Amino acid sequence: MNPNLKWKALFIAGVILVCIYGLVGMPSFPTSWTKVQDNFAHQIKLGLDLQGGTHLILQVQVQEAISQETDQTVDRLTAQLRSKNIRYDEIRRVDDTHILVRNVASDNTKEFRDYVSEQLASVWDMSYAAGENAGFQLALRPSAIAAIQQRTMEQSLETIERRINALGLTEPTIQLHGRNDNEILVQLPGEGDPSRAKSVIQAGGQLELKLVEDSTPYPSEIAALSAHNGVLPAGSELVRGRSEGRAGSAAGAENWYVLARAPVVTGRDLRSAQENRGQVPGQYQVNFSLSTEAARRFGPFTEQNVGRQMAIVLEHKVYSAPRINSRIDDAGVIEGTFTQEEAHDLALVLRAGALPASIKYLEERTVGPSLGADSIRHGLQASVLSLIVVMIFMLIYYRLSGANAVIALILNLVILLAALAYFGAVLTLPGIAGVILTIGMGVDSNVLVFERIREELRNGKSPVAAVDAGFGKAFLTIIDTHVTTVVSAVFLFLFGTGPIKGFAISLTIGLLANLFTAIYVSKTIFGYHLTRMERQAELSI
Repeated sequence: MNPNLKWKALFIAGVILVCIYGLVGMPSFPTSWTKVQDNFAHQIKLGLDLQGGTHLILQVQVQEAISQETDQTVDRLTAQLRSKNIRYDEIRRVDDTHILVRNVASDNTKEFRDYVSEQLASVWDMSYAAGENAGFQLALRPSAIAAIQQRTMEQSLETIERRINALGLTEPTIQLHGRNDNEILVQLPGEGDPSRAKSVIQAGGQLELKLVEDSTPYPSEIAALSAHNGVLPAGSELVRGRSEGRAGSAAGAENWYVLARAPVVTGRDLRSAQENRGQVPGQYQVNFSLSTEAARRFGPFTEQNVGRQMAIVLEHKVYSAPRINSRIDDAGVIEGTFTQEEAHDLALVLRAGALPASIKYLEERTVGPSLGADSIRHGLQASVLSLIVVMIFMLIYYRLSGANAVIALILNLVILLAALAYFGAVLTLPGIAGVILTIGMGVDSNVLVFERIREELRNGKSPVAAVDAGFGKAFLTIIDTHVTTVVSAVFLFLFGTGPIKGFAISLTIGLLANLFTAIYVSKTIFGYHLTRMERQAELSI
C-alpha cells in the first residue's frame, strides 16, 4: 500500500474509534447489545419534544418592581429632607407610581424644589395639587416605568436561567414568550416531576432584612391590627411568618410580624451564600455575606438597634427574627428547620440573584414519554428509510463506486451523532430533520464528484487521472454550497428559538462532517481501490 494512503487510512480509523467511544463509551467485558444500547441512549441527550419534560409559562409581576422603586424613593427622600432640615408634615406613597409630600414649610419650598429638580427630575415629574391631598405630588415618568419593566424582565430572565442551569438540567429553554412583555417560557427536557425546579424558580430569593417594630409576633393578622387600634404605624407593614417556639404559640405555628417597610439590606446586596450544618443535629442553615456597600449600611444599623429584633424576610415571609446582640458588618445567618436539600436550594436561589418581582404560573404542561417515544420512532424511521433508499439508488446508478458513497454517508452520520454526544448538544425533532437534510447534502456532494469523474473518463482520461480531476473540480463547488448553508444555519442559531437552534446545530455539524467524508474519506477509498486495480481495468462508476 502507498505509505500516504496508509497514514490516511490510520487517521480515518482513529476518527472512527473516537466516534464510537463518544457514542457508547469504553466497552466492558463481558458486554451485551442491551448494555451498548443503554450507553448510546445515555450519551445522546434528547430535547423536550423527544424525551418529554415540563413546559412552563411564567408571568413576572413587574408592578411589584415599580412599587418597590416608589418605596425606596420615599425612604431616600425622607432621609434627605431630614438631613437638609426641610420641614414637612407627611411623605407617603399614594399608589405604585405616585408620592405625596404634604405641607412643606414655605421657607423651605425653594430648597425642596431644587433638590427634586437636581436629584429626581430624570425619573419623577413634580406638580402641586390642592384639595384633600394638598401638597407636592411626584409621579413616576412613563419612560422610567418602561425602563423598570424592561430591567425587571431582563434580570428575571437571567436569574431564572442561572437557577435552572445550577440544577444541572439538560439544555433547558428559557426565553421571553408571547406578545406580552412580562411572560417567560421555560422548557425542562427530561424533567417529568418538575416540583423541585418549580420551587427553585418560584423562590423569589428576595432576601430583605427589616427591623421588627413590635417585640413579639402576633398569632393572627386581626390581633396585630387590634394592638394598634386598626392602623399600623407609619412606615410599617404586616408580614406573615413562622413561630420559633416563643411563649404563647406552638412551634411551627403561623405568626404575624409588624416590620419596618423599608429594608436595610436586600438580595441585591448579597455577595455569597452557602449552606452549613446548624446547631441542632440534622438541621441546616444558610450563611451569607454582604457587599462592601451593604456592609457600610448594615454595620451602623445593627449598632444602633442592639437588643432589638431583625426579621429575615424571604419572598414576603419571615423565616426568622433573631435578636441583634452586637454590631454586624458583612455576614449573617438564615436559620430555620431546613433539610440539607432545602438549605442547598435556598443558598442556590440567593447566589443566583434576587428576582426583582415575584412570578405567577400561567401555564404548565408535562410532555409524556409516550409522545417522545413516538416522535423518536417516526424520526428514526424517516432517517433510516431515506438512508436505505439513497443507498440503493447509489449502488444501482454508480455500481461498485456507489458503495464508496454509502460508506461515506454512514461515517457522516456516525461523526454527526458522536459530535452531538461530545458537545452535549441536544437532539430535537427539528434536529432529526437536520440529520435527514445532511444525508441529502452528502448525496449531493457524492453525485457532484462522481459525475465529474464520469465526465473525465468520457474525455479519455485514465481512472487515476479522472478521479484526481473529478475531486479537484468538484471541491470548490462543494465548498461553496456547504459554506453558504453553514452561514444560514449560523443565523438560524443566533436568532432562532430552541427547536430552530437544534436544527441549525445538527445541520452545521453534519455539513462539516460531510466535507471530511465526501472529500477526504471518499478519495482515500478510491485511492485504495485504484492501487488494487489492474492498469487496463475500467473504474466501476
